[in-house]
Parts: sequence; structure tokens; C-alpha cells
Amino acid sequence: MISIDSSQTELLYLQIANNIEHQIKHEVLRIGDKIPSIRTICRDHGVSMSTALQAYFELEKKGLIESRPQSGYYVSYAHHKFLPIPKPSKPKSLCCNEDTEELIDTVMKDITNKKMTLFSLGVPAPELLPIAKLNKAMVQSMRNLPGSGSGYEDIQGNENLRRQIARLSLTWSGKLQKDDIITTAGCMNALAYCLMALTSAGDTIAVESPVFFGILQLAKSLNLKVLEIATDAKTGIEIEALKKAVSTKKIKLCLLVSNFQNPLGFSMPDENKKEVVKFLEMNNIPLIEDDIYGDVYFDTHRPKNCKSYDESGNVLLCSSVSKTVAPGYRVGWVAPGKYKEKIMRLKLYHSISAPTLSQDVIGNFLETGRYENHLRKLRQTLYTNSLQYFRCIREYFPSDTKVSRPQGGFMLWVELNRSIDTVEIFDKALLQNISISPGKMYTLQKQYNNCMRLSYGIPWNDKIEGSIKTLGKILKNSL
Repeated sequence: MISIDSSQTELLYLQIANNIEHQIKHEVLRIGDKIPSIRTICRDHGVSMSTALQAYFELEKKGLIESRPQSGYYVSYAHHKFLPIPKPSKPKSLCCNEDTEELIDTVMKDITNKKMTLFSLGVPAPELLPIAKLNKAMVQSMRNLPGSGSGYEDIQGNENLRRQIARLSLTWSGKLQKDDIITTAGCMNALAYCLMALTSAGDTIAVESPVFFGILQLAKSLNLKVLEIATDAKTGIEIEALKKAVSTKKIKLCLLVSNFQNPLGFSMPDENKKEVVKFLEMNNIPLIEDDIYGDVYFDTHRPKNCKSYDESGNVLLCSSVSKTVAPGYRVGWVAPGKYKEKIMRLKLYHSISAPTLSQDVIGNFLETGRYENHLRKLRQTLYTNSLQYFRCIREYFPSDTKVSRPQGGFMLWVELNRSIDTVEIFDKALLQNISISPGKMYTLQKQYNNCMRLSYGIPWNDKIEGSIKTLGKILKNSL
């Protein structure tokens, strides 16, 4: 309860603001905590709406609190000194092939181990997903579909699902129609179709560095060469570095994660997206865009895609609901532009159709508005989780730690002292039932050995804070 004294000469709004500031600075209210609503302040203290708003404006000016759309006010991280952001990457200007498969296998083998604190798992925890609603929708689809959904779906994919995806494209200024979309068994399946359709063994593809290990391993499995391009932790791929690479090497295509990239968490500025699209189009180089995280934004609106600026059909947009609704449903899609026939043919040869039941369930989930309702809660949870992680990393990790500051998604990229090897940290943390993703997994070159990716897609509680504290002790003892 926040107390005010009407007998004091100090303005009421300042009393309210000062009392809340006192609680924040003495950590009664901690980073990420929700503070009382405007209506609650008015009701509990008998003040007007304008007085309560003035108090909160005063706290916002000091960077102590911030408003989240349709959710309320939260204690902000801004009043603390931010840790530095990792420096832009500087990969070698050649294709390498560092073997990380054994490390990836070791990290991924524990993804179903309930005893582990899985900072290594890049999906929201089951507790954050609308499982009960999906179960009901599954029963409904089994009742309504011919043969209870046991038959083949249309090769291009469930019509209603494609219609809903096209409708949602308006949120990123897209102009998709249902016939522009082909459904797939998840986003990785969509990326695989695109790579198989547009490349041959020995071709070179350009990617960000660091980049999701699944993309690197997929490229390796297709005998492709991977050219890692310098990337900024705030703005994404460095356009001048990309232009230089195109001028000096024969690049078959470019693959980018433009929004809340895994593992850095950046979202490319709109002007950068537009410039990259135009540059690649001029050079007749296809762009595969992985937009699997685009719906998990913390700002007031969804960011645009590279596809938003595509006028010639040169951008192949891939996405899914694996990071937002149901990882195991394997519902993804691709809007392949002018390469549609190639992708359709590959899908026919490799799988005939995507899973019938799960496509219908997700199509209905999108149509009824449940998706957006779920996303609002998920975004707020993930945002407050990220604030808690920032606080704990600042408190418990070595003082020279650098950490990314994503405005969406669920990933933090942590850069540590160069003397620290995060593969060794992984082994030590595993003994404490803590799993991390060493930075070595996100490159095919010898780099990022002192980095790691942490996922904040886990419900926040004292156990999670304790695990971060334990990880911090392991790091400090390794210096």
C-alpha cells in the first residue's frame, strides 16, 4: 500500500511519485514488477485521474517506470546503468566449416529433461502456451474434418490457414493473398524447401554472424558453403559488408532473420530492410527471410519485414507458429514470391502435404482472434522476463559482461571476458542442472567461444533467479 499524507504541503502527485520511487530504489518493487494501476491509485487514495497520471508521468520522466500497451505500468530497467552491448561481429571473409555437431547434439539432448533449467531452449515454456484452448480446438477439428482429419490436405495447404496468414500480413504492411502462401511442416521445413529450390551443392549463401545453428547445419547438410557477414547487435547485418561480399564472391542467395534475430535479438531498421531488398534485387540474388519471431514484439506495433518492400517477388518469407503457439504442431509456411512453382514441386515430391489436423486447428485459432489475445499475454510475460534477466545478469555476472538488448523474441546474447570458454561453462553448469547454449554453436568459424545465448522463455520465479545466480558464480570462478 502506498500511503500519502493530505496534511503535507507537497503536491499529492509528488507524494505518490516519491513513495513509489522510494519503493523502487529500496527494491520493494523490483525491475519487471507491475505497479498499481492508475485506477487503483485513484480508488485507494481518493485522488483524481489527472493527479495519478501526473505522478506516473513524473516517474516515467525519471526512467523508473514504463507503460506497456494494454497491460499497465512496470518498473523499468532504464534507471539502472545498462550493461554494454556486444560489439559488431567480424567473421572472416571466407567460408569455413568448423565442426560443432557434437556440441549441438550434447546441448539438445536435454530439451525434455524436466530437472534442467533450460536457458538453452529457444521456445516458450509449455506454461506460456494456450494448450487447453488448442486441445478443445483439436477435438472440434476432428469432428468437422472429413475422415476426422486423417486424409491428405491440399498440396498448397489448408485454405483457411492460408487465408488467415494472408490477413495477418496486414500487420507488417504486407499484401499477401491466400494463393501466395504454401504451408510447411514448420519454419525449418520452409527454409529447407527454399534452399533446395534455389541452390546446388557447392553454392555459397550469405548469412548473419552469429546465426541460429539450425540454419548453419541445414546449409551444411545440403553441401552449401556459408559466408558469415559482419553483424551489429542493434541493427543487424552490416550492409556495406554485404555489398563488399557480393562484389567479390559469387553468392547464390542471402538468408536473413530480420526481426528479433536468434541469437542476437536485433530487429533491422526499416531503412536497412528496404536497402537490402533493393540491393539484392538489383544483383538478382534471392533473399530468404526467416520471420519466425516477428509477432513477439515488445513495442506498440509489429515491425515490418523485408517482404514488406518486395516488389518483384524476390523475397521468400518463411515463418511458423512454433515460437508462439505450438512447437510440436509443426505448422509453418512460406510466401515464395516468383519461386512458388519450384517450392510447390519440392513439397509434392518430399511430403505431398503438411499435417491436416494441426493446420486446421491453427487456422481456426487465428480466425477467432485467440491468437492475438494469446500474443498480448505472451509478449508481456516475455518482456518482464527480459527485465528480470537484465537485472540478474547485472547483479550476478562478472562486471565486464556485455549483453544484447532485444525488443522482442526470447533470446539474450551474452559476451564475456575473452578468458572464459563457454563450452567449459556449459559442462560445469550441467552439473548444477543448468543448460546454456555456448556461442560456438552459432558459427562455422573459430569465434564466439566467450559468448552464450540465454533464453528467457521460462516463467520467472525464484528458482530461475537462483539458477542465474549459480551461473554467475561459475563464471566468476572461471576468471
